[in-house]
Amino acid sequence: MNLKGELLSRFERFKKNMTNLEKDWEIVAVFGKVNTFYFTNTMQNGVLIIKRTGENFFFVRKSYERAKIESPLDFIYPIKSFKDISNVTDLKGESIHIEKDVVPYGFFEKFNKIFGFKRIGSADLAIAKTRAVKSDYEIGLMKKSGEIHEYILQKFVPNVLREGITEAELGAEILREIIIKGGQGLTRMGTFNAELYLGNICFADSGNYYNSFDGPAGIFGVSPAVPLLGNHRKKLQKDSVIMLDIGCGYEGYHTDKTTVYAFGKIPPEAYDFHKRCVEIQNMVAERLRPGEIPSKIYDDIISKVDKDFDINFMGFGPNKVKFYRSWNRSCDR
Repeated sequence: MNLKGELLSRFERFKKNMTNLEKDWEIVAVFGKVNTFYFTNTMQNGVLIIKRTGENFFFVRKSYERAKIESPLDFIYPIKSFKDISNVTDLKGESIHIEKDVVPYGFFEKFNKIFGFKRIGSADLAIAKTRAVKSDYEIGLMKKSGEIHEYILQKFVPNVLREGITEAELGAEILREIIIKGGQGLTRMGTFNAELYLGNICFADSGNYYNSFDGPAGIFGVSPAVPLLGNHRKKLQKDSVIMLDIGCGYEGYHTDKTTVYAFGKIPPEAYDFHKRCVEIQNMVAERLRPGEIPSKIYDDIISKVDKDFDINFMGFGPNKVKFYRSWNRSCDR
């Protein structure tokens, strides 16, 4: 399937998902740049209008010229402001659905001041369901990202680790190499107020520093203003561990992987704990088949985690993730 066919199939699947979730939906307005890219293959300033019946419209304020170059779609129109939309199509109806998880309230107010929709619904779940099913085209891009990622973590990093290098320096070298190999360098997150700058680059105890993100690893980061990437003063010392939790992206599609390295000698207990984590990961992987229920896999695997190991599993101390159901709670439900 060519790119145009790929994009048009996404519109079809999205409309089916919307109808299954919101039987009376009329119009969807997509403002978010990532979702816009998903449907159009370009990331321009404007709004994508998807109607239940009739045509779709991508109205671009800037840059219309670039949108025409990057997107194969036929329904791209230039506008100077949202008021110009009425020159092309009528946006009439009682309700409209938007990305409530993405669009700022004040921004939508300015848009709706022109059109006056009375009921504002959410299109987030329908978009998520559509994006969740990956096509062969998308899987191909994810595999390319994975190839770059594998090279970085398994071949590049072991050759640049050296005593005295700082977390920030290692992060900079990794980012440079990702870009050289064709990766995009930027990793996006959809969660409100969430930022990611390559990932966590942590030496020794900085991997357990307090972290606002609900993940098992901590990070000190560049500074309190930028608790991301790695620190300029934290240097790699002999007989310590390095924890890299980094993403890699290619043409808008990402892979994510955490790798722990031993730099010199580390306590045998650390290897034992790591081995147990790998065993748990492998048990999960063996269960990931079509038809399996993720929550059932989760409960089955967690029930096999020993109480002693569970104490600091999925985060040490206060960094234990909030979404993790511990051994006791999982087994006593």
